[in-house]
Amino acid sequence: MPLPDAVRIVEVGPRDGLQNEKAIVPTAAKIELIDRLSATGLQIIEATSFVSPKWVPQLADATEVFTGITRRQGVRYPVLVPNEQGYERARAAGADEVAVFTAASEAFNRRNVNASIDESIERFRPVLERAQADGVRVRGYVSTVLGCPYQGEVPVADVVRVARQLHALGCHEISLGDTIGVGTPGKARAMLRAVANEVPMQALAVHFHDTYGQALSNILACLEEGVAVVDSAVSGTGGCPYARGATGNVATEDVVYMLHGLGIATGIDLDRLVDTGHWLAALLGRASGSKVTQARTAA
Repeated sequence: MPLPDAVRIVEVGPRDGLQNEKAIVPTAAKIELIDRLSATGLQIIEATSFVSPKWVPQLADATEVFTGITRRQGVRYPVLVPNEQGYERARAAGADEVAVFTAASEAFNRRNVNASIDESIERFRPVLERAQADGVRVRGYVSTVLGCPYQGEVPVADVVRVARQLHALGCHEISLGDTIGVGTPGKARAMLRAVANEVPMQALAVHFHDTYGQALSNILACLEEGVAVVDSAVSGTGGCPYARGATGNVATEDVVYMLHGLGIATGIDLDRLVDTGHWLAALLGRASGSKVTQARTAA
């Protein structure tokens, strides 16, 4: 299959990136990060998560962040919600797009949210019902699609089943996540093909972590299968607190560099994105996780 002419990047750094960083970033800096990202040409920026501050203290200021950002016309700002209470908080803050999450691994889901996969889906079933009534789009995340830190291999059939359930419940898009970054191109391709047999390809996105340095290769393999939505995090922020050794999300800068090199349009200003990633890395007190930023800094 030919590569897509354009790819939509879903920037998850402010949420999935920062929630897994050890340092708690000040509210004003989170707002500045999102405003900087809004100026790069990104069309979708996942702003924060309305989960319990007890479980994710890094995002305890979700309301302050969401109400503090400058929402740019043409940019969508979805937020993560774990249940109906989180949905209510998000809506009260002005969110008009949300995301829910579960896993393809029973063991991971129990360690992550203390519930089985089916129980977690029941928790956010009311969210989907209310969202449909409110005209709010819901994205669904499926984690551990290529491996689990507790059970190891995750059967592709389990990934397909969960993705199919989320789509049937009304999720407009399903993001397939290699949470611990163990996937390789062949496995990524096979997994995507299997899911696409049950869920339309245009409703699928991919989300790779770069633990073994395979993320860009995995993305390319999935692009060749027809996927045209990719999750990534500026400066390669994040990781997985439940998976030993799991490094951050694939860096948005690196994904954009690869896509532009392939002649695929993103609408993103790479120079502005690199500047933002460099700024964020300095704020976090560490080197950027982006190879593009590292190369340009060294040049």
